[in-house]
Amino acid sequence: MDDTRALSAAALAEHLNASGAASVDHPDVPALMADLGRRARAAARRVALAGAEEKNAALRSMAASIRARAGAILAANAEDLAEARAKGQPAAFIDRLMLDSGRLEAIAAAVESIAALPDPVGRVLARFERPNGLLIERVATPLGVVGVIFESRPNVTADAGALCLKAGNAAILRTGSESFRSARAIAEAMGEGLERAGLPADAIRLVPTRDRAAVGAMLTGLDGNIDVIVPRGGKSLVARVQEEARVPVFAHLEGLCHVFVHGAADLEMAKRIVLNAKMRRTGVCGSAETLLVDRACAATHLKPLVTMLLEAGCAVRGDEAAQAADPRVTAATEEDWRTEYLDAIIAVRVVDGLDEAIGHIESYGSHHTDSIVTEDEAAAERFLMEVDSAIVLHNASTQFADGGEFGFGAEIGIATGRMHARGPVGVEQLTSFKYRIRGAGQTRP
Repeated sequence: MDDTRALSAAALAEHLNASGAASVDHPDVPALMADLGRRARAAARRVALAGAEEKNAALRSMAASIRARAGAILAANAEDLAEARAKGQPAAFIDRLMLDSGRLEAIAAAVESIAALPDPVGRVLARFERPNGLLIERVATPLGVVGVIFESRPNVTADAGALCLKAGNAAILRTGSESFRSARAIAEAMGEGLERAGLPADAIRLVPTRDRAAVGAMLTGLDGNIDVIVPRGGKSLVARVQEEARVPVFAHLEGLCHVFVHGAADLEMAKRIVLNAKMRRTGVCGSAETLLVDRACAATHLKPLVTMLLEAGCAVRGDEAAQAADPRVTAATEEDWRTEYLDAIIAVRVVDGLDEAIGHIESYGSHHTDSIVTEDEAAAERFLMEVDSAIVLHNASTQFADGGEFGFGAEIGIATGRMHARGPVGVEQLTSFKYRIRGAGQTRP
């Protein structure tokens, strides 16, 4: 069999089994993953050369396949849900895992929406001419093969695969065991859509085994066939990926986000921003976990802010000043300043001005998203300049840490590293670049 031919997930398993490698249920993981890597690399070369309309047609075809296979996808999800309930998974977990007709339509619509984004490949990022007449361009190119490791949200299968394809990449997707059936059904639909549009199904593959050894194999880079890893999940997953990966990683370990209410903050604006930053959605990485209040305005701002949070159902853990503002505030420990709660809990501290606020964020923050509320433009500019986070805001909620809110369309995650992608990782961040140089016979002296 020609190894460059596209196979469905089931056919891939049959191919491996026929060659003595494995079945999906009891795989020879090294052989399975090596084969997956080789196929993804071959597919990446084809997708990298696809034009914008060819990729967009494939994305629309993938969306149509997801809709056409709705029955099979929902049936697979029902099996995943039954297994999760039998294991006693909490309600929040079940909600993340659950698909219904409305959620599935949203998944298909999201894939279609990615087709409407500008093509990131081939963008001229810079153009200049040297004194010797050489014309030099820096041009956006695909990364190659992107490995995405995620947990219980089936929609990530479609989001990640579609974003990678739009940026001219192939994707190897590894879901958590709890959503395996749902993700496999979605990936198979996407593969069908790719083939119908004339692109290789191997451009988007779900790892066809629950064996955890597959994650370790991906982190090695599959013999050079994975160019970057993107983990999406809890802290333990991201920590393992960052520690063990032998290829670059786009990720954030945690979102320990701050709102600093400066002495020159308008109280009503501060209340709106703090409430939204903490309580709009407490379980997202852009949710504020620590509120810092300038001592210069604590007499007028601290009690209203703390009372507002408590009355909204948010537990408050604070320093002595915050505890004095309301008897319902419990004492904060040193650990609270370092905790990503992902829940209706916030830590509150009074600080002596801008310098101490920036120092606190530098000491305890995770370089994710931090905001200042102030009418003092000079203070705001210092905060924006000196806080070393991927996203820094002035007079706006930290919950804007989202690719859609940036106008990027969907995102594959938020990156807090300092190399290449930082902040929301959308289609533009899933590209690299190369230099194109045009000459007229120049030689170097």
